[in-house]
Amino acid sequence: MTLFHIISAEDWAAAQAAGSYALASLKAEGFIHLSTEAQVPGTLERFYAGVPDLLLLTVEVDDAVFEEVGHGKFPHLYRPLGLDEVVAVTPARAPRR
Repeated sequence: MTLFHIISAEDWAAAQAAGSYALASLKAEGFIHLSTEAQVPGTLERFYAGVPDLLLLTVEVDDAVFEEVGHGKFPHLYRPLGLDEVVAVTPARAPRR
């Protein structure tokens, strides 16, 4: 299934150097936050307004779990993201504050 993850350019460079992506939320919360295509604009507005140098990863994963988080059901990935699962990387623009 095609899903999306918002990441800083710095974190993406670190993931490429490491060979996989295990965001701090994976250790702290047990999962990586993902979004459907329809959820991306709201996620950018809610959590990333004013944040520069963002990228949008388009990922193909089959084991994301959709869970209710208070403002909708969002996909979570309960493992590191393999770089081979990233099918596109594009600039992401968050609203200005």
